[in-house]
Amino acid sequence: MAEAVLDAVRRELREFPAAARELSVPLAVPYLDKPPTPLHFYRDWVCPSRPCIIRNALQHWPALQKWSLPYFRATVGSTEVSVAVTPDGYADAVRGDRFVMPAERRVPLSFVLDVLEGRAQHPGVLYVQKQCSNLPTELPQLLPDLESHVPWASEALGKMPDAVNFWLGEAAAVTSCRLGVQGSQHDGLPPPVPLPSIPCPRAFFMLAVHKDPYENLYCVVSGEKHFLLHPPSDRPFIPYELYTPATYQLTEEGTFKVVDEEAMEKVPWIPLDPLAPDLARYPSYSQAQALRCTVRAGEMLYLPALWFHHVQQSQGCIAVNFWYDMEYDLKYSYFQLLDSLTKASGLD
Repeated sequence: MAEAVLDAVRRELREFPAAARELSVPLAVPYLDKPPTPLHFYRDWVCPSRPCIIRNALQHWPALQKWSLPYFRATVGSTEVSVAVTPDGYADAVRGDRFVMPAERRVPLSFVLDVLEGRAQHPGVLYVQKQCSNLPTELPQLLPDLESHVPWASEALGKMPDAVNFWLGEAAAVTSCRLGVQGSQHDGLPPPVPLPSIPCPRAFFMLAVHKDPYENLYCVVSGEKHFLLHPPSDRPFIPYELYTPATYQLTEEGTFKVVDEEAMEKVPWIPLDPLAPDLARYPSYSQAQALRCTVRAGEMLYLPALWFHHVQQSQGCIAVNFWYDMEYDLKYSYFQLLDSLTKASGLD
């Protein structure tokens, strides 16, 4: 009897994503030609948890005309910023049986610009991506070039953003070991293997599949960002496993080693690469249906809270995003129920 009930729960969980997709998930991320009114934004996008790309939302920002690598060099080149460094371009990612976070360095922004322009070299892949509101805290000189929030979103959500983050990173050519991405074409990634010392190829800087408890307004100022999205309703098809947390350390020889974070508990994380998923190990993921979109300069992506996402960027892409804390309402509770049932039924 118990096994029959469990089978019925698993069947319902497997059927749920398709039903949710038919009701509320678009086949492609829609475009808006202008910013919505606060009422329309909340009613048409936030409440149904639907992403969209908004054009002509940043045209009044001076940053759209000013921001470039030479401008940064002249205005904030001597300013020290926090930089994430990884051997392969993946931040906060599974490697073997470890969840590995990037090494972090403090360097003048001019050094990052030198690497982006090919004037200097550095082991691994650099990314300015510290997310605790690094724009006002590390680069306040740039604040006059944009708004401190998105007014129509702030009015719709009834709050100001929790964080305003600045993103700048590199994307070098594909290496001989076929690691990385050229443009939007994936060239394959090596399987995650735990190594005591990892060589330093160059690659797109990517974020492994993850979700955030924020309503995210992601603004591309220069270059482009490539997003792969899954709605929260795809949770039954998206695997989670527990991993020992660790951090990359850069050695004097220019290689990376993985050092365990002894005091931290194991971290639940998504182990698959959605660009080259191991369907033999995670067959259920074949039933998930990702949305893919490219956000170009001058465009803004509304990424609803709890949507799974994987991000790539073009070389030297400049972006800013605004994180608004999500409402911990029934939508959040329903997702927690879906997550708990997926784990309890053994679909993970």
